[in-house]
Amino acid sequence: MDGDEKNATINSPAADMVVVMVPFVAHGHLNQLLHLSRLISTYKIPIHFVTTTTHIRQVRSRFHDLTHFSTHAAASYLIHFHELPTPPFTSPHPNPSSRFPSHLQPAFESTLHLRRPVADLILSLSSSTPRVTVIHDFLMSYVVQDVKAIPNAETYIFRPLSAFHTFCWQTGERLKRPFPIDPVTLKRLPSNDGSFAPEFIEFIKQQLPHVGFHVGELYDSSRSIEGEYLEYLEREGLKVNKKLWAIGPFNHVDKTSFTVSKNHHKCLQWLDLQPPTSVVYVSFGTTTSFTDEQITELAIGLERSQQRFIWVARASDKGDVFGDEAKVVDLPEGFEERVEGRGMVLRGWAPQTEILGHVATGGFMTHCGWNSCTESISRGIPMATWPMHSDQPRNALLITDVLRIGLVVNDWEHRDELVKSVVVEDVVRRLMDSKEGEEVRKRAVELADTVKKSVAEGGETSKETDSFISYISRHAYG
Repeated sequence: MDGDEKNATINSPAADMVVVMVPFVAHGHLNQLLHLSRLISTYKIPIHFVTTTTHIRQVRSRFHDLTHFSTHAAASYLIHFHELPTPPFTSPHPNPSSRFPSHLQPAFESTLHLRRPVADLILSLSSSTPRVTVIHDFLMSYVVQDVKAIPNAETYIFRPLSAFHTFCWQTGERLKRPFPIDPVTLKRLPSNDGSFAPEFIEFIKQQLPHVGFHVGELYDSSRSIEGEYLEYLEREGLKVNKKLWAIGPFNHVDKTSFTVSKNHHKCLQWLDLQPPTSVVYVSFGTTTSFTDEQITELAIGLERSQQRFIWVARASDKGDVFGDEAKVVDLPEGFEERVEGRGMVLRGWAPQTEILGHVATGGFMTHCGWNSCTESISRGIPMATWPMHSDQPRNALLITDVLRIGLVVNDWEHRDELVKSVVVEDVVRRLMDSKEGEEVRKRAVELADTVKKSVAEGGETSKETDSFISYISRHAYG
């Protein structure tokens, strides 16, 4: 089959197959599989996106008007949302004294009730469609356990974390084996102590008996970013007959300039008026809450840095983002007035992809969630790393020590210490206005260029995506 015939095959309507997406209910995980749904739908394959009623509403409220979906409107009709009810649960407010978002645990536990309705949906689809491909978050392995009994359905695990973190996790007990990390970096490898709450570790353990029935694994990453770690995981997977595809970053968009528009979010209109690469974007994701004392130190540090900034000062998501309002973040008295014109504070939802894609943005102070990392990498934005929990400590090490496209605000060893304003001020100045910052930014831009080539048509990631689509289509097309 020549290239044109192959492309015609992979891009032809796939009426004989469907893909079912089963995401975990934390926002970052929903975000990744929604982006993957958009990507696969461009191959004219119908997608069934399945999650709780609450989280379908959350997805729609946060993504319905974003540019990366509107530009793919022709394919969006192929994404079908399925709202599945779960029993009511009570979720406490975020607790700033806890690094891990344990207040979300009731929402996490609610997903266990999805096992039967998800199985019923997939069984129904399998009765009318020759082939069903189920892509599920690793943390939904319990929910999809019944798929292995459906003859014309197969499952693929989606790994929502970096390959570097997964590699470290899987090889942590076998450090005497060949380990593709240089000795200096290896000595700084953060421990898992404090990364996860005990109840969440128990939730992970509930998934493990149902892992192993999948055909392969998908990563929201690229070999241009994490090649040696992906290759290691691929070799290990092939030993047990599991395939691996690295087809990210899913959220890649070109870094482009925006023009002033009344339809722009107010922060984008403000960015339009700032010089190129002059603004540091400060955001710690949807699951981080700071104490009042830490908020004050961060505010003072940003103010004294004399750098332009956009700061998303919002509390962590609650179990139900549409329930009672969370406590509003209190800023130092007069802070917003003193930084007016140089800084902007956002207290609600912010269009992060557009902010990072704006030519005025030149740095990102981040918790190092993998979504945020890949969005920043794709756009050539250097990072100031401040990990909070989960995979973030090791993502931070990947950014600062392996890829060398970031500076440290706070490392994992000192996670329980108050980060003083003088540290914030120093790191922001170094990132935005120093020779060291220029060198880090240069490496970030170079990596972004490599990623851009990889995801472009004919690039390595693009070919790997085609390979995955061809593989899941193999039965549908005979």
